[in-house]
Amino acid sequence: MTSTIVAPPLAGNTLGSGAGDFVIAEWRDPGGPAGERRLIAPPHVHHHDDEAWYVLEGTLYVQRGENEVEARAGSGVLVPRGTPHTYWNPGPGPTRYLLVMTANIYRLIQEIHAMKERTPAALAAVFRKHNSELVNT
Repeated sequence: MTSTIVAPPLAGNTLGSGAGDFVIAEWRDPGGPAGERRLIAPPHVHHHDDEAWYVLEGTLYVQRGENEVEARAGSGVLVPRGTPHTYWNPGPGPTRYLLVMTANIYRLIQEIHAMKERTPAALAAVFRKHNSELVNT
């Protein structure tokens, strides 16, 4: 006899860990003044890792190299390794999305969130540690 396991909602949690090959996290941005670029992450590049977003609700903009991509609910955006990028919620309403990343990027994000002081030099060092770097796009 098999038993059924009910998977918990992903909202606010992650699927995977820094020990595996990939991690999926459901995140949200509450929104803010329309027209302002309120970056969720500073412009950066991952030298060895791909990264992707899948929008569940609202809209997300992704600056991917020279291109700005608008992703509405139901859309996904892939940023291949070596491509400078950043992303933001362009409007006043909330955006909810899945971030699909390698375990290395997940560890980078965890380390950034754990920083007591996010000085430019300290951030640059953390990005370098994870084969990534901050860039000007």
